[in-house]
Order: sequence, then C-alpha cells, then structure tokens
Amino acid sequence: MQEDGKIKLGISIGDLNGIGCEVVLKTFEDSRMLDFCTPILFASSKTISFQQKELNIDIKYNGVQEASMAVDGKVNVVNVWKEIPDIKFGEATEEGGKYALKSLLAAVDALKNGDIDVLVTAPINKNNIQTKDFKFPGHTDFLTQELEGESLMFMVTEGLKVGLLTDHVAVKDVSSAINPILIRSKVRTIEKSLRMDFGIRAPKVALLGINPHSGDNGVIGKEDEEILKPIIKEMSDAGHLVFGPYSADSFFGSDNYKNFDAILAAYHDQGLIPFKTLSFGRGVNFTAGLSKIRTSPDHGTAYEIAGQGKADPSSFKEAVFTAISIFRNRKEYLELTENPLQRQRVRR
Repeated sequence: MQEDGKIKLGISIGDLNGIGCEVVLKTFEDSRMLDFCTPILFASSKTISFQQKELNIDIKYNGVQEASMAVDGKVNVVNVWKEIPDIKFGEATEEGGKYALKSLLAAVDALKNGDIDVLVTAPINKNNIQTKDFKFPGHTDFLTQELEGESLMFMVTEGLKVGLLTDHVAVKDVSSAINPILIRSKVRTIEKSLRMDFGIRAPKVALLGINPHSGDNGVIGKEDEEILKPIIKEMSDAGHLVFGPYSADSFFGSDNYKNFDAILAAYHDQGLIPFKTLSFGRGVNFTAGLSKIRTSPDHGTAYEIAGQGKADPSSFKEAVFTAISIFRNRKEYLELTENPLQRQRVRR
C-alpha cells in the first residue's frame, strides 16, 4: 500500500483473444476507479494500444518497466513483453496461452515481492495456457504452489458465499477425494476467511451432501453417512458452527442458504451452478486461505463475443472492489488481533 493509502492493484491480462482486456479497460474507463486504487496491468503498451483501437476504448495509461515504478492516479501498464502478439479474437490459440502465462507469471512475482498489494486475474483458457512450466487446471492450483497457505476456491457476493471441497476434479473422482482431513482443512479455511476477510465474528457454515438427498441414510451412497456426518458432529462438538449435510437439490431453492454465512459444496458444479444462477455478473472468484489476495470475475474468456465490444465489465469491477475490501478487512483484522483489548471492535 502506498503512503496515501492507495492500494496497488495488479491485473494479469488473461487470454488476449478473449474478453479479458475489454473488461479491464471498460472498468477503468471510469476515472473515479482511480480514487480507490492504483491499477497496474501486466501486458505491454503496444498490446493495450491495439486492444483500445479495436474496441474503440480510449484510456490514457502510463507505460512502466516495473510495477514498483507505477504512478498514482493513472492506469499503469508494465511492459512484460516488447514484441507484438498475434491477436485473433475468439480463437483459442497457442499464442493466446503464451502471453496469458507471461502476464500471470510477472503479476504473481510482483505480488510475492510486495510490488502490488492484491491481484485480480482476467480469464485464461485452461487448455492453451498449459506448458512444461504450467501444468495446472487453473489459477487456484497454481497460486497454491506459489503462495503460502491452504487454498479454497471461494465464490462470493454480498449475500452468498460458496466454497468448494473439491474444485477442478473430475466428477468420477470426487467421492474418493473427499476425506476427513480435507473436510476439516476446508472448514477451518472458510471460517478463517470469513473472520479475517469479511469481518464475520462467529461464522455459520453449511455443508452440502455428496450424494443425491445426502445419501438417503445410505440408500444412495454411503459417503454422507460414513464421512460427512461424523466430521460435522466432531467439529460441531468442538464448537464450530458447522451444519449439514444438506440435500443440494433443495438447499438454494428453499432459500435455506440465507441462514448461513457460507456454504461448502462437495464439488465444482454442485456449488457453482446455483451460485452463478443467483449471482451471475456480480459474482467474484476469491482464492481464500492464502497469504496474498487474488480475485477474478465469475466468467471465462467468452470467445463468442470477444473483440465485439459486447462484454459486460460488472463482474470484473466487483472483483476489483472485493480485492480492495478484503485487503482492508484483513489489515484491520491483523491489527486488532495483535491487540486483544481492541477485539470487540471486529464487526459481526
């Protein structure tokens, strides 16, 4: 953070053939955004200039060689590469993955070195970004390797927060991936994040069942009876406000989710389908549990509309605001917990 309190907000530009650049540029078309942070894009001045011309967006930006040279009150572009990439809107190309990775690596290095305070990642293509140096199913797994902590894929809005026991795992492997150690770890991570990052003093967490109808007492699979229920009871007896398992098919439609501060879903689609249905365009993907803060919008590269000026920047803008809010909440939490006499000031 700078002396004036401005948060240095790093942005990895994502797949250049998708809508990443568009939602980033549209977000900072509104100069009032510069009142909240100092944006630092990891790309190149020539690339941003090309995107602006193609999308008919006009933003004045400041080209720098390193993130530490960023100027307050301006959109800053770190020149990660000098060459001009071959941009083909709407196509999943090897070139698109190559430069998405260059941007991400530079941004994460800056995050680790403290040259930026938080990171917001524009969407990547999980296929074309794969190389011998990047063999991960997405941002979350890569950041888990690069940063300290126990990561949790946490989809958040003001009124709904959904974490995942397993994220980018094939459905056939979900039940075998879920075990008592994993459940305890994810529950503790989500509780810590709710306290530290969202100011919730006594978080209530609901767990969704692994099987349909939470197994119907073992009739439809035994995992809920043999794994989930014993751990929920164990943690509840130890003082955790953990409840479930709840049948996923009726949990959201009945508005039961409103009774909890967060929901822990067993697998990717079980949590993300209802989340995106209820919150699409306003949702944010937050990698909780790590030593540094990273958020992203709740959508992908959207090749089908790339380069057409149709992309909605709402979710990216929410990702920016969420990163700023979490940074401030975490800073306040750490200050308060260092002084036990001030703990009563933590918000509910």
